[in-house]
Amino acid sequence: MIIETKYFTPSEAIKTLPLVRKIVEDILNTTKEMRLYAEDVNSQIENDPFIKKMAESVEGFIKELEEIGCFYKDWNFTIGLVDFPSVIEGKEVLLCWRSDEETIKFYHDMDSGFAGRRPIPEKYLDF
Repeated sequence: MIIETKYFTPSEAIKTLPLVRKIVEDILNTTKEMRLYAEDVNSQIENDPFIKKMAESVEGFIKELEEIGCFYKDWNFTIGLVDFPSVIEGKEVLLCWRSDEETIKFYHDMDSGFAGRRPIPEKYLDF
C-alpha cells in the first residue's frame, strides 16, 4: 500500500503540536521506564514480557505520529525529535521540532538532517 505524503505548512504543523507533544512525551517516558527496568533486571530483557509490552506501546505511539503525517527521528529516545514533510522555496523539506522547543521554527533539507537545521523564512510563518 502506497501512502501519499502529507505536506504541512508551518502553521498546520504547529496546530498538531499539542497532540504531537503528548505522544512524544509518552514515547520518552515509556523508553525511560524501559531503560530503568532493564538496569534493575539486568538479564534477558529481549524475552522479558514487560519490556516487550512497553516496546509495543512505543511502536504504537510512533505509528500514531505517522498517522498524523509526521515522523519520529530520535532513536536514542532522549530529545523527542519529530519531522514534518513540507515545501519551502519550492523544495521538499522537513520541518523540524524538538520536544524542548515551544514551537516549530526550523526546517532542513531531506538529506541534511538535524545538523542542517535553519530558521523557517518569515514569509512561511502566518502569525
